[in-house]
Amino acid sequence: MSHLSPSELSILLVEPSDVQRKIIISRLQQEGVHSIQTAANLAQAKEIIVRHTPDLIVSALHFTDGEATELLSFIKQDSDYQEIQFMLVSSECRREQLEIFRQSGAVAILPKPFDADHLATALNSTIDLISNDELDLSHFDVQDIRTLVVDDSRMARNIIKRTITNLGIRMISEASDGAEAIELMQQQMFDLVITDYNMPSVDGLALTQYIRNQSQQSHVPILMVSSEANDTHLSNVSSAGVNALCDKPFEPKLVKQLLYQLLED
Repeated sequence: MSHLSPSELSILLVEPSDVQRKIIISRLQQEGVHSIQTAANLAQAKEIIVRHTPDLIVSALHFTDGEATELLSFIKQDSDYQEIQFMLVSSECRREQLEIFRQSGAVAILPKPFDADHLATALNSTIDLISNDELDLSHFDVQDIRTLVVDDSRMARNIIKRTITNLGIRMISEASDGAEAIELMQQQMFDLVITDYNMPSVDGLALTQYIRNQSQQSHVPILMVSSEANDTHLSNVSSAGVNALCDKPFEPKLVKQLLYQLLED
């Protein structure tokens, strides 16, 4: 499938405030989006999703009938709706409040008010996620790249898998933590490891240290996905031998660039 343009996106805007709805609709229209449905609460949003599945939900955080996390669960737990992308627009700054959206693969978390660049990037990420745009590698066929995805969240693993599948990667193994990843790596060879940073028992840092110092695959490229803003943690993983670091929620365009750099070296 070739790349879509914003004008081809179908968006559901879920926002309780009339004023905010008008502002966000205007911003979306400025970016070339024309197909916009609106809902003022979760009940209306769910009705619309069942009737006409959108490509992207743009949602506030708080509603009279619940929180945006409910809407996120609604789409992520139903196989008919798992392909819908989710963008949060909120003035919430507390890290713990936003973490669930980062971990569940929200395509973007925009502040209120947001600027045009933020919105354009988020829309482009949505397009990247629902378009197939295969990596064109000179050294080998992208479909032959044996990839290990390590994350304790099944939802996060699904997001990563969907992103790299759209890039043409087909041979994907999964591990739910570093310990399981180490077991898998003792049994088979991989061309690429994509791992979360925060995991119980054996975290991303310990896994990286194992790969670099103890495994038979010490040169395998490692892409680490992290919602950690802690500079000390990040410098630790860099010095441990991670090839590239990527934020949650990650942008497919950035993942593509990183994979291209890692695999073409």
